[in-house]
Parts: sequence; C-alpha cells; structure tokens
Amino acid sequence: MQKLYYQFPGTWFGDCMPFGKGDKFYLYHQRDTRKPGPFGEPFGWDLATTSDFVHYEDCGVAIPRGTDEEQDQFIFAGSVFEAEGQYHIFYTGYNRDYPALGKASQVLMHAYSDDLVTWHKTQDNLTFTPQEGYDPDDWRDPWVIRDEEKEQYLLILGARLKGPKTRQTGRTVKFTSKDLKNWKFEGDFWAPDLYTMHEMPDLFKIGDWWYHIVTEYSDRSKMVYRMSKSLEGPWIAPEDDAFDGRAYYAGRTFCLNGQRILFGWVATKDKDDDDNNFIWAGTFMAHEVYQREDGTLGVRIPETVWNAFDKEEKTEDFVIDTPSKRTEITVGRNTGDIFKFEADVEFSESTRAFGIRFYEDEDKEESYQFMFHIPENRYVFEKCPNWPWPANQNIGLERPVSLEPGKKYNIRMIVDDTIATIYIDGVALNARAYKRPGESLSIFASEGSLKVTNCRLTKGLKS
Repeated sequence: MQKLYYQFPGTWFGDCMPFGKGDKFYLYHQRDTRKPGPFGEPFGWDLATTSDFVHYEDCGVAIPRGTDEEQDQFIFAGSVFEAEGQYHIFYTGYNRDYPALGKASQVLMHAYSDDLVTWHKTQDNLTFTPQEGYDPDDWRDPWVIRDEEKEQYLLILGARLKGPKTRQTGRTVKFTSKDLKNWKFEGDFWAPDLYTMHEMPDLFKIGDWWYHIVTEYSDRSKMVYRMSKSLEGPWIAPEDDAFDGRAYYAGRTFCLNGQRILFGWVATKDKDDDDNNFIWAGTFMAHEVYQREDGTLGVRIPETVWNAFDKEEKTEDFVIDTPSKRTEITVGRNTGDIFKFEADVEFSESTRAFGIRFYEDEDKEESYQFMFHIPENRYVFEKCPNWPWPANQNIGLERPVSLEPGKKYNIRMIVDDTIATIYIDGVALNARAYKRPGESLSIFASEGSLKVTNCRLTKGLKS
C-alpha cells in the first residue's frame, strides 16, 4: 500500500474533481470498491482535503449515489466551482440500466453547497441532455469556467457523434449561460476527429495562452492538451502534447495561490500483475503544472511532496566511462519501498543510453529501469532484462525528451511501493512495479560517458 500517494483504504481512487479555498485543496473523487471489478458497485463522490499532498483528511461522502432506478445511479465526473454566491457542482448522472429502457444513460445534473462539505441535489430539469446527433451514452464530464470577456459562463463536456465506437468522432462541446440556470447549446468547442471520445475536459488560462486538456482512450489512452490565444481557437498541438504516460489518467487542474496542480490517478494493473493491462482507477498523485517560456506546459513535483522525505544519503560525484559496453554503478542498497532519488547527469556526444535501475537484485541483475535512449530522444520504463520477452506490459510507458550532449539534466524520482514516478526537464512518467526483485538502486550508461553529480538517495518519510 502506498505511504505517500493517496488512496483511501479498501478503495481505488477514480476521477477527481478538484477545488481549492484558502490554503486547502478539496479532492472530490470516486471510490471504486472492485466489487467484483471496476464500475461493479455504484459510487457517488467522496471528499478528501489536503494542504500539502502529504497529509489528507477524509471527509466521507460528499454526494451520495442515487438508487438503481434514478438517473444518478453512479455519480460520474463533473465540475466544482464558486459562482452567484454559492458553490456549485454540475455532474454526470449515469445509469447503466437506462439504455435497455430507451433512456439516455448520461445526463448532466446540478448540486449546490454553502460550505463545500454538505451538498444538495437540485433535481433541476437542466437542458444538458444529449443533443441531436450526439451519442446519448457518451455525454459526460462537464467543466465550468467564467468567460470574463463575454461576461458569461462557459460549460464544456466530452461527447462523440452517434455511430460505432470505431469512428473517431470524439469532441468537446459547449454551452453558455448568463445565470447558471438558462443554458444555450453552442455546438462543438474542439472537434479534431482524432479520438473515439473526449473524457475529463479541462480549460484554463495562463498569461496569454488558453489550454484545453482532454483524456482519450483510443490512441495512446492518456491525457493530451492543446493551446490557443483565444477561446475560439485555433487549438495548436505542442511538440509534446502530454503530461505523463499511459499509467497516469483522467487528470484535471486547479490553481490555488499561484500553484496549479494536476489531479490524476495512477492506474492499477489487472490482478496486480506486471504482465497485465492497466485497469480503471488506482492511486492519486499530484503533478505541479508550470508554463515554459515558449508557452508549452511542463510538470514537476510539488515541493511539499519532495520535502516529505527523511534524511538524505549523498553519494560522491562520479563518471561512468564506458566506450564499448554498458557499465553500472550501485548508488544505494536496502532502499525499502518508499524513497526518493535525485541526480544531475551530463553525457558525452557518443553515448547511446543511460538510465536508473531500482528494486534491483544485484546477484540476478534483475530490476526495473527508466532507460534514456539518447539518439531517439525518448525514455522508457521497462523490466530489465526484458526476458522472457516481454517481461512486462509497458505499452505507453515512455515519453519524448530532448537529450543533448554536454547539457546538465536534473532527474528526480519517487518510488512509493508499486508506483515509480520520474521527472526530467519538465517531462514526467509514472509506472507500476509489482514484482520487486530486490532493493538496490544503480545508474548505468552504454557506449559512452556519463557524469553524475548531486547524487542523493533518501529513504522513508519524515515521522
């Protein structure tokens, strides 16, 4: 069980609807019970709060699920915001039994609160029902912002056109309102015809740029974003249009006191087995989002999370000079199952690859690793050795990163039980590692030279 990242005991963390007030973040989220599997037992929204993403307070049920006969048999994702003197939630009421009865399974619904803890469902007859031409069973995950320029509220949600799921007609649609009561359907907000469905749409502005995030499950099954100087578009794809890899899913952001956090979850694997596919829901972990000089977005570890660890062990600087083979140096042993690691690395022009191995059995030379393929400008999570092939299911567990000889790169990594998270140059990757062959940590390089400085290993959390 994770000691740092958040997962309420006996449940799996689903989609998160973040909000913030004062110095506290409110994590409204779904808790899946795996009875018998994902989406087996209907759920509502529960609430946990935190000020540092290290310590959490469980506040219990925020919005209870409806009965099996009601529209909100499940409380699917929605949006939490403050407007018109109250707190509001627009959420997706989902009933899995409705399609057989000829009813739309997904309809947007409304609740309000005066204190962010006690919520009241309005049962309003909202005009957010699936519009003509759109799939009534894929109409969900509303997100509301205030469009100050037009002095109105803008609601976006994920949708797709009617037709077979093989058609890539996923789109984000929009509604507008002056008073939160009367809404006008405005058609498509972003319709790239790239994905089967848009899930968990998000929309926010930093400086001159608007950013639109969606989660998709028909291409790379991950979060992607586009950027524009206007809410009317055009929406531009950055060179790296993601925040993380396949394992990190369905995140949304909230900015509190100048800190924008991405609230996503690290998926579990079926039967907790490295060889199996990822399944819905898992463990919450926070990325801090920042804007680069060119307007693109990067992510980093919130400093409160990084500083949650105990006393560090510093290793002397070293150089791996290995012109014709792979050479590995052990930098830590007996790591336990909760630790962080940091190092600055710089490689020569001829170097083919370098990486970090963890949970390593030194005798068998078996481990997990993050491997940086320099000529390919990418890094990947994998089992080492990858034998018998494939040693684990790691499709989508890779990220693009510009790797230049002679440039110093800072690498930060956190391992919390079965979750490994790594950051380099604003590019993150989460992965699951279940087998844990050993407890050693090492750095390696192949066919070149690697200089390692500021090498620090910290085991355990502060008490």
